[in-house]
Amino acid sequence: MARPRKEKTLMDQVVLEAALQGLELQKQKLEEQIGHVRAMLGKRGPGRPKANAPAPIVAAAAPAEAKSARKPRVLSAAARKSIAMAQKRRWAEYHKQKEAEGSE
Repeated sequence: MARPRKEKTLMDQVVLEAALQGLELQKQKLEEQIGHVRAMLGKRGPGRPKANAPAPIVAAAAPAEAKSARKPRVLSAAARKSIAMAQKRRWAEYHKQKEAEGSE
């Protein structure tokens, strides 16, 4: 006699969740191995610690949690003003060069 469909769906869900957990574990191990190989080659990704620094052990967290935990960078008023003035100087020089090219 056939099993009821509801039980089969529940069993499929459990199997798929277990498979997903296993794949995530394999992915984490592969990423660690890739990191070790890159460290031996002396190549680093953006924002990673230097090759001779020990790798921190961090529990796997959801990507959304990692992004929300980051604090936004804040520039001081003086830094914003300095950046704005530098950009204005660059644009003024650019427009001056364009004007000189146009008159020739």
